[in-house]
Amino acid sequence: MDKKVILITGASAGIGKAFAEELLKDGHTVYGAARRVDKMNAIAKQGVKVLAMDVTDEETMLQGIDTIIKAEGRIDVLINNAGFGLMGAIEDTPLSDARYQLEVNLFGVARLTQLVLPHMRKQRSGTVINISSIGGKFSMALGGWYHASKFALEAMSDALRNEIKPFGINVVVIEPGGIQSEWGGIAVDNLLKASGDGPYAPIAKKFATAFTQSIGAKLPGPMVIVNLVRKAIAAKKPKTRYHGGHMAGLALFMRWLLPDNTFDKMMSSQLK
Repeated sequence: MDKKVILITGASAGIGKAFAEELLKDGHTVYGAARRVDKMNAIAKQGVKVLAMDVTDEETMLQGIDTIIKAEGRIDVLINNAGFGLMGAIEDTPLSDARYQLEVNLFGVARLTQLVLPHMRKQRSGTVINISSIGGKFSMALGGWYHASKFALEAMSDALRNEIKPFGINVVVIEPGGIQSEWGGIAVDNLLKASGDGPYAPIAKKFATAFTQSIGAKLPGPMVIVNLVRKAIAAKKPKTRYHGGHMAGLALFMRWLLPDNTFDKMMSSQLK
């Protein structure tokens, strides 16, 4: 495998941290970016080059890209991994929170990609990997704004792929299903905070219980997704999409196969 210069956002925990550790083991030059550098001490000791970067802060993104180009002269792979899951009923969720969800999961990805693309075009090569979700292909109750951000990311990725293909740059979407990480616990806490009381409380509490008791115990570790990213980086002509994790293949197949009302009933049955 050719050795690459790789930038990973959201590298302080979860899948992003696993990306940084494992791609470093593969011999790549890895830059891990996150808001809090102190949370990346462990990967820094392993050899990951850490950057303080907030994908909602233009200045930190500009500084991060400038640092990489000055040190390496190129960026071969951008992994847009930073993101979070805003959970709660549409009616209960303040629009300020919804806007911030889109700012992180969509516009942060878009802006950092804009900053990287001139360097990839100059190289006539590169790969942009956007970490989406199977939740970018179907929506469940209580996750409307999160799903909206991932649906939009999928659409933007499709447009981007066709725009930059002539410059020798690939765009790959990774669609994780359930994976062991901090994401689920934080999402459930946010859900109960937003909709744990009031008219949506019964379904919110059912969702929280189903996730923590039934789904949580079955989730695979992040290596499932790490290996998908490895495939995308190594391939001369990577697939446009890869999926993996708990229920990923089945859920995507059933969404493709079933009409809306039938799919809704199937998903709702998981909360009983």
